[in-house]
Amino acid sequence: MSRTPLGLYLHIPFCRHRCDFCGFFLEIYRDGRARTFVESLRREVRLYGAQDLAATHSIQSIYFGGGTPTTLSPDQLESILTDIQTTFVVIPDVEISIEAHPATVSERDLTRLVQLGFNRISFGAESMDDGDFSPIGRPGASQDTIHAVAMARAAGFANINLDLMYGLPGQTVETWQHSLERVVQLDPTHISCYALTIEEGTKLAQNINRQVTTAPDEARQVEMDEAAEVLLQRAGYQRYEISNYAKPGHLCTHNLLYWTDGAYLGLGPSAQSYVNGSRFGNVADLTAYNDGLRENRLPAQTRTELSVPEQRRDAVVFGLRLIQGIPTHALETHALHYGYRETLMGLRAQELIEEDGMRSRLTAKGRRYADAVAEKLF
Repeated sequence: MSRTPLGLYLHIPFCRHRCDFCGFFLEIYRDGRARTFVESLRREVRLYGAQDLAATHSIQSIYFGGGTPTTLSPDQLESILTDIQTTFVVIPDVEISIEAHPATVSERDLTRLVQLGFNRISFGAESMDDGDFSPIGRPGASQDTIHAVAMARAAGFANINLDLMYGLPGQTVETWQHSLERVVQLDPTHISCYALTIEEGTKLAQNINRQVTTAPDEARQVEMDEAAEVLLQRAGYQRYEISNYAKPGHLCTHNLLYWTDGAYLGLGPSAQSYVNGSRFGNVADLTAYNDGLRENRLPAQTRTELSVPEQRRDAVVFGLRLIQGIPTHALETHALHYGYRETLMGLRAQELIEEDGMRSRLTAKGRRYADAVAEKLF
């Protein structure tokens, strides 16, 4: 029987410290809460395994995100992985990723993760300039990242991603370039570059409102984005999505699901899913999550069934984030169905979208205003 590929995302809602910019759902790590959560997460895995989903799909990627997944012990991570592998059909060369704060890992734990089957690790470096950390409330130092990458490599990780942020308070184009140069020297296989965005309710947003911290300068962020593309492409990295660069053969399988209309199932509090044309999200409350699963109730709180045109719309909007773009006929069909022909013509006239053979994609200018383009087409 042919099975549909499925990505599995597991939200681990714990950190040792919340950074000022972070708007994700998480709690400060406590042993008892973590133990209860792991049991709930394993129960959620098994409940989905009892549904048709497990019989009709095969797992092509497993992504432990957060939060900081490495706040859990290797034994706890092993128990979760074991349940996944005994509950679902997992393809032999499955990509298994885990996010980590560089200062929270040891070589011993990293070696154990490799033994368990983890084959991709993503470190939240954020910057390689220690002066960037204090304004965003991020603990640690750039030396932690250097040490973590060396340990991961020694442990057997051959696929290493580093997350970076640009547009940080006080950061200049020159210091950003220097950060990138230091990252390139570490030779990761994948680099993600995210423009700092201000999430409502975060400490950073409060500091900006109180004028304790400066807000991101959009024009400078554009300069930084352009500088990153030039520097990283020169260093052999392929830009394949607005925020992501990879060496040949190291595109992130899981992340591509989000941009190519793939199916993914999110487990853990606040995790989001898209399966069989349905978008649904788990309750963003750890106590409610645990209580529901204790009663063998799945924690999905919101659900939207998308019509076929709505599914195509989403595929267009998300697919335009890819550097290769999408088939032009898909964009034209979407514009015709929703009455966006004039909007599309305007986006082309403004040189925000271009055609390249049979495909349409955002221009370099369009990538800078990707969210605005998406709003016009949504």
